[in-house]
Amino acid sequence: MTDRAVIAGYGAGSIGTGGFAALPGLVLAYYLTDTLGVAAGVASLVLVVPKIWDVLLGPLVGALSDRRSARTGSRSAGMIFGALAMPVLFVLTFTPPPVSPAWWVLVFFLLCATAYSFFQVPYIALPTELYSEPKARTKLVSVRIAVLAAAILLVGGGGPAVRDAAGGGPRGYLVMAVAAATVMCVGMVLTVWGTHGRSVARADAAAGDVWSQYREGLGALRSTPSFRILLGVFVVQALAVAILLAGAQYLATYVLGNEAALTGLFAAVVGPALVVMPLWYRFGLRYGRTRGFRVSSWVFACAALSFVGALWSPGAWVYLSAALAGIGYAGMQAFPLALLPDTIEHDAALSGRSRAGALSGVWTAAETGGQALGPAIFLLVLAGVGFRSSTDDDTVLQPDSVVPGIVLGCSIVPAALVVLGIALLRGFRVPQQVVA
Repeated sequence: MTDRAVIAGYGAGSIGTGGFAALPGLVLAYYLTDTLGVAAGVASLVLVVPKIWDVLLGPLVGALSDRRSARTGSRSAGMIFGALAMPVLFVLTFTPPPVSPAWWVLVFFLLCATAYSFFQVPYIALPTELYSEPKARTKLVSVRIAVLAAAILLVGGGGPAVRDAAGGGPRGYLVMAVAAATVMCVGMVLTVWGTHGRSVARADAAAGDVWSQYREGLGALRSTPSFRILLGVFVVQALAVAILLAGAQYLATYVLGNEAALTGLFAAVVGPALVVMPLWYRFGLRYGRTRGFRVSSWVFACAALSFVGALWSPGAWVYLSAALAGIGYAGMQAFPLALLPDTIEHDAALSGRSRAGALSGVWTAAETGGQALGPAIFLLVLAGVGFRSSTDDDTVLQPDSVVPGIVLGCSIVPAALVVLGIALLRGFRVPQQVVA
């Protein structure tokens, strides 16, 4: 199999990871509050509990993946399990019974997130093992992020459009889930096929049992400063993006006055990422990936802050702010993932052996936690401003405090978090000999 096929196969996995990262964050909170009638505070727990479980599970999955890689030279077994199980559980998440729908969503979303970890954790570890040169890894990750942007646009933007075309309500969400699950499954299976047997390196077997490796993965946070700082920045900024995405449907419905405007808003965010990704790649090669990460973060922060203007003048200009946010978002996704293999090698230099899966497990767990807390925090903001939940058959009058709460939750909060990430990034360093 050629390098081009490997790169394409690896990139295909982002169809699944991008879809799963985007679609639940966009619609699940709104589904709970405005279709199932779950109170905003309860809905926040439904979203965050499965992700807390995933935070605990991620490092363990990484440790198991490392052991299998050390023994067989492949991480494919866990990935194919996740690729096949996650889509089925995703569809079941959107088939709740009339009685206790919140419990149903909680249980199946937890199982869905668990299956997703078995694909995502080894998937993140693969660049370190597929290529040894930083330039080749940056190209691999850049292709992945370009596919990620396309997948987020296709699944995240297309999902609500499919929901609306199917008539909305419970049936619309089920049709959306089936369509999205099918697309995600195909992408993840293609990755397993395209990368199986292509590793140029494998993880080293760790002493002790799997739980010892679990603790070792967490220990890398203490022993490897480059990994700790990069992870901290990425998580803070993932939280910011998740808050903005969670608020997008509410912004469309209650500020712009058009529920279907979510598709246009989402396309405005993700569409530019497809165009600017090659430009960010060249910027990173010329000026450095860390500087690119910093510049793209400032672009996103300024764009998010501009949404404050919707308090006084909601209108079509919001799509321009969304497009600017998309330009920054592309770099915020590409640069940390391009830097991650360097921190994994830095950790290997400090510890004396590769533990890519364990570190990827910690990374995935932290990313998942940030993505989960985003919608939960936004729902708590809604609860704080008196948002009133409803079923699909009811229409309720919202208090005057709801629109300012939605706008501030989509603007000042994510902008402040991204600026915090920029400040943390000042301490990021990887020894030159690691990436030479």
